Amino acid sequence: MLSKPFLTTQEIAELLKVREQTVRRWIHQQELRAVKLGREFRVAVKDLEAFVDDHATCEPGWQDEGG
Repeated sequence: MLSKPFLTTQEIAELLKVREQTVRRWIHQQELRAVKLGREFRVAVKDLEAFVDDHATCEPGWQDEGG
């Protein structure tokens, strides 16, 4: 059914090197899409990838032409 696993807020915090509280804030502010399972939030890998892409400072494939 699910092709990619869901990540916990703790796993996301570790991946992105931020506090877990920051991840929860992104979820509550609806910046990061999540599913609430019981008392905990889970985030699909594809939703985390979309979040990171949306917050990137440049387009994918961008290269520094200045050298």
